Amino acid sequence: MYLIIGNKLYSSWSLRPWLLMKALGMPFKETVIPLSQPDSKKNILAHSPSGKVPLLIDGNIRVWESLAIAEYLADKLPNAGVWPNDTTARAHARSASSEMHAGFQALRQACPMNLGRQFKARATWTPDVADNVERIEALWAEARQKFGKGGLFLYGTFSAADAMFAPVVTRLDTYQIKVKPETRLYMNSILHHPAFVDWRVAALKETWFLPHYEQGHEIAVSHINPKS
Repeated sequence: MYLIIGNKLYSSWSLRPWLLMKALGMPFKETVIPLSQPDSKKNILAHSPSGKVPLLIDGNIRVWESLAIAEYLADKLPNAGVWPNDTTARAHARSASSEMHAGFQALRQACPMNLGRQFKARATWTPDVADNVERIEALWAEARQKFGKGGLFLYGTFSAADAMFAPVVTRLDTYQIKVKPETRLYMNSILHHPAFVDWRVAALKETWFLPHYEQGHEIAVSHINPKS
């Protein structure tokens, strides 16, 4: 399998399938196409019909959109653990992942993914961002209490739901948004996962600097230690 992705420092949608495949031990090759460059659209369209990343190529099959890639992998490798085995937990995980895919716009727009910085904490956020964070914390708590007991992740072991929410974890961390202790515990499970650490190490080696991901927030830490 062959995964085409954008900048590891900034591309939240690319992180999701890459992290899922890496965490579950699926072999694949990757190509990074830098975003926001004069030739980015042309280079992506050479592979992806949507003109966007990520894209999974498996022989003659092309799958675009992160959640669609997760579902394809679940079909292709039914024993890999893409979704929880339990029917009720699996339904909850798919619902939570779909909510993430379509929602939390205020947080995503106010706090673009940036794995190379940590910004100073704000005393307050807009009501929409605060509402997003409250819902995310409640959703994570419900998943972990009902289905994740005894494990580090939302449904016990790492699944597509964790991959879908991983960029949200990075946003809460990068922008130092205040969260509950149990939320922070889950965040640490993602941030310290070996697959995520590998992604961040590669991200910090990139040389593409996109100003619109860097502006609008006061920097607390200029360079992140990928293993911190």
